[in-house]
Amino acid sequence: MAQFAEATAGAVATPGLVFFYSKSSGRCRKVDAYIAQVLQRRRNHETFRLYRVASEERPDLVRRFRVDTIPTLLVVDGGRVRARLRSPRNCREIETLLAPWLR
Repeated sequence: MAQFAEATAGAVATPGLVFFYSKSSGRCRKVDAYIAQVLQRRRNHETFRLYRVASEERPDLVRRFRVDTIPTLLVVDGGRVRARLRSPRNCREIETLLAPWLR
């Protein structure tokens, strides 16, 4: 989590892709697979530093980033939230969110 703190403080050059999820949610498992598929398909494994945040374990981060829906994806770049996607339904939505950073 120290690396996540660095990413949100702007100390990391690689943008952070933060995935807020619930361990008990089948929907969240699907979204996790979508993320992997998008990054693999586009060969963007190194484009983002992926952080998975279990909402039940880190309610402080849920509040800090104003996450009101699980699952939620955030792109943190330069210490700021640059993009947000609540409850993604498919790979296309995630790809659209990440498009400015994908090669």
